[in-house]
Amino acid sequence: MRHPFLAGAAVALATAVLAACGSSGSSGGSGDGGRAAAAGSTPSAAASPTPSAVPTTAAGPQKPSSTPKAPAGELTPATGTFTKKQKEYLTDRVPKGMDPAAVLQTGQETCDRLRYLVKADRDIAVASIVSGEVTDAEPAVTHLCPQHQDLVDEAALGYADGTHTGKELRAGRYRAPSPTEACSWQLTGAKGKELASGSSGTGEQVAVTVPGSARTFTSTGCYAWLPQGDNA
Repeated sequence: MRHPFLAGAAVALATAVLAACGSSGSSGGSGDGGRAAAAGSTPSAAASPTPSAVPTTAAGPQKPSSTPKAPAGELTPATGTFTKKQKEYLTDRVPKGMDPAAVLQTGQETCDRLRYLVKADRDIAVASIVSGEVTDAEPAVTHLCPQHQDLVDEAALGYADGTHTGKELRAGRYRAPSPTEACSWQLTGAKGKELASGSSGTGEQVAVTVPGSARTFTSTGCYAWLPQGDNA
């Protein structure tokens, strides 16, 4: 039986993961083991699960960047070579003038975080993708660590804190494995009629059923909702 995790514990776990999975190695290789030497990488630390005013889905589409990207033919490391999968990950992701090895390292660190998190608790790993705590998980998993594709697939069906409406809503059962003690939610239907609402002052795992008649699902302090049962 899985014990529920508090959101604070999730942050502590993610912080420990970042400290444990420091990047090192040389250019080349494949999968999690491939390491490209980066002259100046800027890995993003795991953020605390602060409720967002808008829904955040790490597996969703990213806003296009206006920064010119380096052509595929220029994606070469200072030493060694990139694998085919590494080049696919880097394509259209490296700003002109930036060391491609630094961009690759960011993707590899994303894979490292997922690998350590899933070993500790799979629900927390998926919730970290849903909430956006682990960023750009989809491209990193697709090209660098495809063994974690199931985490990305499940995360795509979840909800982060925020307000979700219209086509975003999918009827079914969902659970928040690591809510804060200020977790609250509300479901409304046509004309804003309240269908259900609730809160969790204990920080223990909570569940909610989204009916087909729901038009809006609002969540605050619940961190992430994961699909449950046949909805997963």
